[in-house]
Amino acid sequence: MVPTGPYGTWPSPIDARLAAAHDGLPEFVGTVGDEVWWTAPRPAEGGRRALVRRTSDGREVSVLPAPWNVRSRVVEYGGQPWAGTARDGGAGPLVVFCHFPDQRLYAYEPDGGAPPRPLTPLSAVGGGLRWADPVLHPDGTEVWCVLEEYTGEGPSDVRRVIAAVPLDGSAAEDRSAIRELTDDRHRFVTGPRLSPDGRRAAWLAWDHPLMPWDGTLVMTGEVVPGGPFASVTPVAGAVDESVCQVDWAADGSLLYASDRSGWWELHRQAPGATAATALCAGREEEFGGPLWKVGLRWFQPLDSGLVAVVHGKGTTALGILDPETGELVDAAGPWTEWAPALAAHGSRVFGVAASPRSGFEVVELDTGTGRARVIGAAHEDPVDPAYYPEPQLRTFTGPDDREIHAHVYPPHNPDRTAPGDELPPYVVWAHGGPTGRAPLVLDLEIAYFTSRGIGVAEVNYGGSTGYGRAYRERLREQWGVVDVEDCAAVARALADEGTADPARLAIRGGSAGGWTAAASLTATDVYACAAIRYPVLDLVAWGTAGETHDFESHYLESLVGPLAEVPARYEERSPLSRVDRISAPFVLLQGLDDLVCPPAQSERFLARMAGRGVPHAYLAFEGEQHGFRRAETLVRALEAELALYVRTFGIARDDVPPLEMTR
Repeated sequence: MVPTGPYGTWPSPIDARLAAAHDGLPEFVGTVGDEVWWTAPRPAEGGRRALVRRTSDGREVSVLPAPWNVRSRVVEYGGQPWAGTARDGGAGPLVVFCHFPDQRLYAYEPDGGAPPRPLTPLSAVGGGLRWADPVLHPDGTEVWCVLEEYTGEGPSDVRRVIAAVPLDGSAAEDRSAIRELTDDRHRFVTGPRLSPDGRRAAWLAWDHPLMPWDGTLVMTGEVVPGGPFASVTPVAGAVDESVCQVDWAADGSLLYASDRSGWWELHRQAPGATAATALCAGREEEFGGPLWKVGLRWFQPLDSGLVAVVHGKGTTALGILDPETGELVDAAGPWTEWAPALAAHGSRVFGVAASPRSGFEVVELDTGTGRARVIGAAHEDPVDPAYYPEPQLRTFTGPDDREIHAHVYPPHNPDRTAPGDELPPYVVWAHGGPTGRAPLVLDLEIAYFTSRGIGVAEVNYGGSTGYGRAYRERLREQWGVVDVEDCAAVARALADEGTADPARLAIRGGSAGGWTAAASLTATDVYACAAIRYPVLDLVAWGTAGETHDFESHYLESLVGPLAEVPARYEERSPLSRVDRISAPFVLLQGLDDLVCPPAQSERFLARMAGRGVPHAYLAFEGEQHGFRRAETLVRALEAELALYVRTFGIARDDVPPLEMTR
């Protein structure tokens, strides 16, 4: 007989340290000869990103020891931070990577005995020199990549170009040795993709106030030895057309993923052609996504002429597309989410995938046999899967009868059952972005709560990606309205149908999700409490007033509206201006080194909350940027959140560190 215990009191083997150890996922997969390389999270090592190689004999080896941290800060969210090549003559591989603390490019020969050597100089101006999306030139003399160069101390004193860095180290002390391949006519660019014959390059560009999911241009130029690209011209894209990736097929065709139809679709422009053809026209699913990091890959051309693609609606699959016939064959396997991190070597395709029963792992697909297998995982899995939550894919109805997509995770623990007359508490999770999506994957932070008897509902509110352009544009000028309404509609529906206890509902989110959580406390009476992580709280200061970074400094023009035209809207929607409407307790979690949602936002908000009689707690973490990466931070944040629910929901358990709250 399984013992009975009230919801929230259940014992669980998934503690905060275990959840923290499983935070993060493999990223930026690539091949070096016949080896597969990627970056991997290391929460226990100060949150650094390690570069990992899987050798031809199946061993998984860390390329660089701590404290080397392979991570770029371009546009603050970063991008592809490394490139490697296998060299002839037994010399071993050469890798070029970006080291997070100083943002310099380094060259390293892992099979040799010398330490990494710097390729780029330091700069004392503003944020210095930053690099992303490197491509090693076939002639072995240069690496071509995005250069982000600060020209002053302000977050918007910055220019971005494609640059060529010599591999001989001559630029390490001399900025003039770096060749600029493009001018800075565009505010943002991605790294170059070279045509098979090496004569042309393609890249993406866009400008304020657009975000890359609003409108981008596909640029091409002729490669000129020793000089910048010539005959530079846009060949696709527009202010209302988002192209999220561009590359070349083996036959010299230009491939790109555009949402001109309302969905990100793969297009091909054959050599000499003046127009492109949609390869999967009429399929209402995405073959791309939001370009939050420079160098993401939703498709990968293969030497055979086939194209590996990540595609789907709500969930994603890995497919192999024949561009001649339009035939698309999906890889078999349990995975419900494929990250935009594709790479290939010969007939083998590599990606990062996860499912509701497995976290993100590196997967290899042999396109010759159709066999897919796991070849690398970010974490070992010491948990009995019996404790994993069982997600439900739900579609709810919101205001104006609009559809709202969500993943509902009921409480689940094989060792306990709840009293028959009790309804469980539930926490609504609002994802970040807000142009993003909650993937359907195993997340031990979710399992941390569900295995204790607290349900979780992840809401892909209007504005989320994965459901077409019209769905994500529901949030245009409606941030703080549609996202709040959709989350509340899901919470109310769960209560009305008898799934959740209406008196024990909470909301939680980070970044843009933190905004939604805070705004929900000012706009609804649905929630008994909130866990707010590194949020936006003051729209006026966060946007063009200069309190955030350059990449998102004009984001609010689409999310809220132009400040000059609707200034009252900025004041009215900001939680900072509506603290008098907050009556529910909350915990606010903030990284002190956050340049995206800086601590000044939280500090002003707390100053206005002081003395209002609403219980709240503030936990600030030194050394953390936007999003927590260190194991000790992840543990404290998760335990503080549980302590809030224990206190607010009246849950009897004594294994949670108490949360000191003020009024």
